[in-house]
Amino acid sequence: MEIKAGVLALQGDVSEHLDAFDRTLDSIKDIDGYEVFALKRPEDVESCQAIAMPGGESTTISRLIDRNNLREPLKTFSGGIFATCAGMVLSASRIVDDDDVKPLSIMDIEVKRNAFGRQKDSFESEIQIEGLSEPFRAVFIRAPVAVSAGPGVKVIGKIDDGIVAAMQGKNMALAFHPELGDDLRLHELFIRNLAGHLRV
Repeated sequence: MEIKAGVLALQGDVSEHLDAFDRTLDSIKDIDGYEVFALKRPEDVESCQAIAMPGGESTTISRLIDRNNLREPLKTFSGGIFATCAGMVLSASRIVDDDDVKPLSIMDIEVKRNAFGRQKDSFESEIQIEGLSEPFRAVFIRAPVAVSAGPGVKVIGKIDDGIVAAMQGKNMALAFHPELGDDLRLHELFIRNLAGHLRV
């Protein structure tokens, strides 16, 4: 099986996602071939099996998605979305108390932006993730949380403040930044789940 993964390259920590997906796909032995690239054009979407929506400034990314005519291609994308931090906000179906960001309704979650405060309130925490044998050290930077999830959503990580990791079909949304560090277990969990759906 071959996987082509695009990283939405409009704003945010794009290079970190490119590197993390490159290392992850290189490490999975039953992937026959792969390509990881910076995605900027609507016509690039349909050639992908996976798309990463990175952290950054969700209002800015939302506007750039519209400016680059990417809203409909992303909403109707048939592959898997790997959404982190601002990506989680954009992947939601609803956003609490915010009219500036137009979510893509990729996952049936309701998200609260900047749930922990400003940049200076960033923190790291050991999170227990369903599907991982050991806790994951998560980096939260101006992070959101999901305050509710629909019946089709599998919650795989929670803290006292809310849901910080969830899956729905081929998609995964994370409130934190798994691309910042050497632990690629969540990237691998996403790819293996995606590959299972692609083989069906």
